[in-house]
Amino acid sequence: MLELAVTTRAETFERIREPLADRGIRARYVRSKERTFAVTDGSSDAGVGGRGDEGSREFDGFDVGYVYPSRLMEGGVVDALLGVPWVNGPEAVLTSRNKGGVLARLAAADVPVPETVMVSNPVDREALVGAFEAFEPPVVVKPNSATRGVGVAKAHDLDSFLGVVDYLGLLHDFPATGDRSFLVQEYLPEVRDYRAMVVDGEYAGAVERRLPDADVAAGRWKHNVHRDAEVERVELSDDRRRLVERVSEVLDVDLLGVDLLVSGDRVVVGETNARPTIDDEALYEPDFYDRLAALIDRTAEG
Repeated sequence: MLELAVTTRAETFERIREPLADRGIRARYVRSKERTFAVTDGSSDAGVGGRGDEGSREFDGFDVGYVYPSRLMEGGVVDALLGVPWVNGPEAVLTSRNKGGVLARLAAADVPVPETVMVSNPVDREALVGAFEAFEPPVVVKPNSATRGVGVAKAHDLDSFLGVVDYLGLLHDFPATGDRSFLVQEYLPEVRDYRAMVVDGEYAGAVERRLPDADVAAGRWKHNVHRDAEVERVELSDDRRRLVERVSEVLDVDLLGVDLLVSGDRVVVGETNARPTIDDEALYEPDFYDRLAALIDRTAEG
C-alpha cells in the first residue's frame, strides 16, 4: 500500500480514505497545527507538552503528501519531518491563496475574471475613493487571502465602503498581520455559483451552490457551503469545462477547485482553491477516484 499523508481531518479525509484504500493508497492523518513539534529529532508531541498521542514515529513511513498544510509555518516543519513530495505543494497553495495574484495571472492569459482592484494597505482616502468609483455600486470587498467567505462584504455607497475599509485597516494595523491587501470587485447580480473540480488538469465534476429560497428572499447573497449554501451536482457545458481546465493550466496546479460565476451572459472565474474540500463521490465524474489515485501514484514516483 502507498502511504499518503493527509494534514486535515475534516470531511475530505473521511471521504477519501475508503475509495483510495480500494486503489492501493492508505490515507493517514498527520496533525499539523494546535500541537507541539520536537523539530530536532522528528518525534511527535507526545510527552513534551502537546495534545497528541500519535507516538514517536508518526512522521515515518509515508510515500507522498496530499496537500500542503494550511498554516505555512507549521507546514515547513511537517514537510521537513515527512520528507515526501506533495500532490499540491507550498507553491500551489500560495498561488491559489493569493486571490489578487490568481486573478492577475488569469486575466493576463485572457481568462475571464471579475473586474477587480487590489488595495495594499495603507493607502490614502483619494486612492480608496478612486477604487470605489471604478465600479458601478454596489461593490464587493474581500480580504485577499481568506477562505470560506470570511470578511467578504458588499457596499452600496462610498460611506459604507470606507467603513468596511476602516475595519480592515484596524486589522491590518496589527503588527503580526502578514497580508495587508484586499480586493474591490464589481458586484455580479443574480449570479449562479459553480464549484468545479480539476484533477490532473482535467475536469472531474461540478456542483452548483445555492442558498435556500428563504435566505435569498431575506437578502443573503454569499453562496459558501460553510454559510449554509446547498450543493447539487450539475453537468457543465463543454466550453465551461475547457475554461476550468485552462485555469489549472495557467496556474500549474494539478488538483484544483475552480469557482465559476455566471451572471446573465457572463461567465467569470471568481476564485480557486488548491486545498479543495472533496464532496460526496456521487457529485463527481465516475472515474474521479481513479484519476485522483493515478495523480497520487505519479507524485509519489517523483
